[in-house]
Amino acid sequence: MKVVIQEEATGCGIASVANILGKTYAEMRAVANAMGIYATDQSLWSDTQYVRQLLSASDVQTSDKEIPFETWSALPDLALLSIKHHQEDGKDYWHWVVFKRVDGKQVVFDSASYLPSNIRTDFEAMKPKWFIEVDL
Repeated sequence: MKVVIQEEATGCGIASVANILGKTYAEMRAVANAMGIYATDQSLWSDTQYVRQLLSASDVQTSDKEIPFETWSALPDLALLSIKHHQEDGKDYWHWVVFKRVDGKQVVFDSASYLPSNIRTDFEAMKPKWFIEVDL
């Protein structure tokens, strides 16, 4: 398993979609930019519609709403997770990661470039707030 690493400090949404679709960061960034979606747009950091639009453009279905996280075992086989929640000026922000069940094992693909491993199993450290189910 190879994880796409975000090439821009704020490109976690683009990288997460690339991880779901099996594309490179450059390929996904080109698609996003053609749709008017740029990692530098601060609204990308606090709005779920951008990742949904990117997935929809590849005929990938997502849940209509964000679903509150309860347990890791209750997650679907593929989901976008919001972690690292914080507020700035009263607005919610988060970091996108991808949850997958691969060969019966749960893993998280985290595109952050500073991590020692981008395939994460340190579930207790991530503390998701909610998720978007993804149906390939």
